[in-house]
Amino acid sequence: MSALNRLFAGRSARTFVIAVVLSLAAPAFGAAAGASTLTAGEQAYARHDYARAAPLLRAEAERGSPDAQTYLGYMYLNGFGVPQDFVVAAGWLNQAAQQGQPTAQFLLGMAFDKGQGVPQDWVQAETWLILATSQAGSRERDYWARIRDAVAQKLTLDQLAEARRRAYFWAMPVHRGGAFSARF
Repeated sequence: MSALNRLFAGRSARTFVIAVVLSLAAPAFGAAAGASTLTAGEQAYARHDYARAAPLLRAEAERGSPDAQTYLGYMYLNGFGVPQDFVVAAGWLNQAAQQGQPTAQFLLGMAFDKGQGVPQDWVQAETWLILATSQAGSRERDYWARIRDAVAQKLTLDQLAEARRRAYFWAMPVHRGGAFSARF
């Protein structure tokens, strides 16, 4: 069991999402340029030193790192080391989600479901949740699928078909970032 998994073992669903964000982002931190900044940001975040983590992660997020953007979006969702701001959170999560980061896609889907920082749009929520769940690791897949299915229950059959169509076309490399993008 990794150190991050041990840190969050036995915690609430909200803490589970934090653990998922950390566990999905961690492998990429050691590989890319700026890895030391990302690693320092990740370590500060893991220590709950959000005031230190925020500027480190922001630097990498501004350079286009989807993992750093996901961290920063989550921090703005919850007011960790930054003022709570759903609109800013949704912006960072959208940037990461558009790059295919599954945790960002999940969190952005949740934002659309609740109308946090974006207009409440269950079709858009379902689309992002379909995309996230399709890439989920084994640990988060069941939880994400339950959330996706709960949102699907809010949709008509036509709306569900539209969400699935959007997800299908978004996932095609030719269309990625093109016809479908989050509306802010």
